[in-house]
Amino acid sequence: MNRLRRLLIRVMPRKHAEMGAHRKIVLVGQPNCGKSTLFNEVAGYRSVVSNFSGATVEYTRSHVKVGSEIYDLVDLPGTYSLSFLDEAEQEAQKFLLNRKIDVIINVVDASLLSRSLELTLQLTELEIPMVLCLNMMDEAARKGIQIDPKTLSRRLGIPVVATIASKGKGIRDLFETAARTAHEGLKARHIRGHRDVELIIARLSRYLKQNLRKRVSFSTHLLATKLLEQDPFFSDIIEGEDSAVHQTVKHYRKELAQAHGRSSDEVIAAERHSLSMSLFEEAVQIDKPVAHLRDRVDAVLMHPFWGYVFLLSILFLFFNLIFRLGGLAEAPLLAIFDKLVNLITAELGTDTLTGVIVVNAVQGLGGGIAIVLPYLFPFLMGLALLEDIGYLPRVAFLMDGLMHRIGLHGKAVIPAILGYGCNVPAVMATRILDSPRDRFIASFIAAMVPCAARMTIIFGLVGYYLGGNAALALYLINFVVIGLSGRILSRLLPEVTPGMILEMPTYQIPRLKSALMKTWFRMKDFIVIAMPLLVAGSIMLGFIQLWNISDGINRLLVPVTGVLGLPREVGITLIFGVLRKELSMLMLFQALGTQHIDTVLTSGQILVFSVFVIFYIPCVATMGALGRQIGWRGMALIVGFTFVLAMLMGVLTRGAAALIG
Repeated sequence: MNRLRRLLIRVMPRKHAEMGAHRKIVLVGQPNCGKSTLFNEVAGYRSVVSNFSGATVEYTRSHVKVGSEIYDLVDLPGTYSLSFLDEAEQEAQKFLLNRKIDVIINVVDASLLSRSLELTLQLTELEIPMVLCLNMMDEAARKGIQIDPKTLSRRLGIPVVATIASKGKGIRDLFETAARTAHEGLKARHIRGHRDVELIIARLSRYLKQNLRKRVSFSTHLLATKLLEQDPFFSDIIEGEDSAVHQTVKHYRKELAQAHGRSSDEVIAAERHSLSMSLFEEAVQIDKPVAHLRDRVDAVLMHPFWGYVFLLSILFLFFNLIFRLGGLAEAPLLAIFDKLVNLITAELGTDTLTGVIVVNAVQGLGGGIAIVLPYLFPFLMGLALLEDIGYLPRVAFLMDGLMHRIGLHGKAVIPAILGYGCNVPAVMATRILDSPRDRFIASFIAAMVPCAARMTIIFGLVGYYLGGNAALALYLINFVVIGLSGRILSRLLPEVTPGMILEMPTYQIPRLKSALMKTWFRMKDFIVIAMPLLVAGSIMLGFIQLWNISDGINRLLVPVTGVLGLPREVGITLIFGVLRKELSMLMLFQALGTQHIDTVLTSGQILVFSVFVIFYIPCVATMGALGRQIGWRGMALIVGFTFVLAMLMGVLTRGAAALIG
């Protein structure tokens, strides 16, 4: 793939030219069809590829070079139709209907071709040059589905290219074909259905073309079809038109309904389904599928009892493996930085300006490298592997029942799952929920989910000093508290919550390269944003201690540290934790003056500190995301709630530790 990128497609820096100044290639497809995998293969890793639907809510874009020409490449959120049911699909619809697009690459899951072609048929109505990308051809072959691309190309009137994006196969041909199609302006052929349906659509289309005062940027044929389908978005387009227009639309809806004995929207949907099945049967030959063990795995992993047993077992192994790997790296790395700090201290001292800056900068850098990264990397890598395998959607399925017990729409599972990487995109993903009440509760849950930063605290403090099982116990306690808190909020804000339909992707063998790139993409924020903050925060804490300011700050926070039974020196670290959760842990080592905090804190105090930091106020970035999604008042309520909750959990943990020890 590196050779392909060098020969054909090169990521162009944004400063080269403004987006929108070049021809535009747009990736469109149903959720989980491999669009983002395709995008990342050619444009570099710029979006997180999730092996479950609903994870992407905004489109991703990049400059790429195909041959000698620069293009804008856009990856739209997955959508099943040009009608939208949530904000992700609305984002895709708005882009397709309102932006100038030179060529569409319609990415379809070849193993689900008959269903996928229903979106393809709608895209042909846009009258935009298009290429059909038959992705996941290996999965189709495994299911015994043999597709003839030439037949599809002949029937649709557009190029059809077979790919396996996850392995980099067929991508060069796909983008060369897309570039050629954009230049030639080759548009899809309209596939005609039953004559009576086509006549009514054509008559309404001609009427709209002649009588609409407001000109639309897409074909009136598509508008007529969607009006007969009773699509609310397209109905709003003609809202300001004369009453005659509305009466004509109603007339044709009634005529279509009377001719077929069912509502006009059912007739259009059935017609589209019939056409897609006809195309499928003409272009596909079904052979005997290849039996595979993974086809039987779901009977166990999604079982109403054994599914939860395996989930807990996987979490147990996952946590202990991360603890072991992180522990192997942490001790030697800490020893290296300890020696380096001692050498610098002996040379520069700690009472000079230069000494304070250099020593504390090295301590901050050492904390990030020696304490955070040994746990952050294996955690994110493991998460990426579980996601690429396809297990996380199964977790979402198991969690759906719990979400309903909490009183939430099952879709709230998706932001919660995303929160394990970072709370900010998790909060942003709550926009897929229609109800403001659901968005508020889901945002609260997303902000409480133990993100990668919280996980480093769980592993770096609890795991390292108290053991992997203690870290897992704290993780499960966090999960239980989130559930109970969500339940309380849902009781205070009662509302009927519908079920969730979540498409289960096929199990896949994860690619090491893809998992590593995804891990880097998620870890990059820590290295680029958090690491400088750690160094700056460490230097700041050094000056605070040098100028004896820390005593005053710690006295102000005695009401918190005193109730929690923590040393007064810990108070200042809680302020840093609001910037980034990792900062509170790393500043703890400096505030106590040692990397071996078990010599100055009891096991109970380590646990209390960890519990409080994990539950209390979300970081600044998450607060910003909360403010944008649910309003600043809602953000303030969540901040207040989490602080009170953290105090309560800290006091309970202190009491439990006193009873045990």
